[in-house]
Amino acid sequence: MFHPEGPSLRELTVQALSSVEHGYDLLAPKFDRTPFRTPAPLLGAMATALTRPGVRPGGYAHGLDLCCGTGAGVEVLARVCRETATGVDFSTGMLDVARARPWPAAPRVSWVRADARALPFAPAFDLVVSLGAFGHFLPRELPALLAQVRSVLRPGGDFVFPVLAPPRPTTRAYWMLAGFDAVMRVRNALWRPPFVMYYRAFGPGAMERELTAAGFRVGLTTLPEFGRRDDGSPRVRMVTARAQ
Repeated sequence: MFHPEGPSLRELTVQALSSVEHGYDLLAPKFDRTPFRTPAPLLGAMATALTRPGVRPGGYAHGLDLCCGTGAGVEVLARVCRETATGVDFSTGMLDVARARPWPAAPRVSWVRADARALPFAPAFDLVVSLGAFGHFLPRELPALLAQVRSVLRPGGDFVFPVLAPPRPTTRAYWMLAGFDAVMRVRNALWRPPFVMYYRAFGPGAMERELTAAGFRVGLTTLPEFGRRDDGSPRVRMVTARAQ
């Protein structure tokens, strides 16, 4: 699972016993060599889906990567947006790694340190993407988080993120994720500061209800690059929630 130059078990343990912010500061130099980084094929599929004819007449000008980490979502924005691509994260270490990477001259790329629950932006974006960030928020925080996203989008702007088909209870992946979440809940009950990271925090139905309540119209796009499961359902879809 891990690149030979990725973090050691000891480093991952130290990270897991830290706060979320400090843990990612520690992990940042090796984060891109872990399985936690969004893989390139998914980034490419999202960019392709967002630039298909008719998806967005006129395209996107200004994009924001919410909880950007080392900038995976900004890679999508750099292919999709004409003018600016902004990454926001509360980990200084992750932002330092993101800044050090080579980026194209256009769109203009910038980085902002801030908490996603208190975004320091006006409604200046017509696209917000987020990759793998929801597990860092408790269910009770979701309405406020979505309200923040809505507040930085222009009317008609899109909030976009991928959704993987949940593993079935008969699979190893299901029990691995369930076991990870159980361990994290025990860890957070016994250790401070908490480290909020749950893989099964929000079901698709709950997410759609919260998006609708926050003022979004929700649509789903199949990403055909990843095929379908045995029952014909897509393995990966992209949620596009449009601000009303």
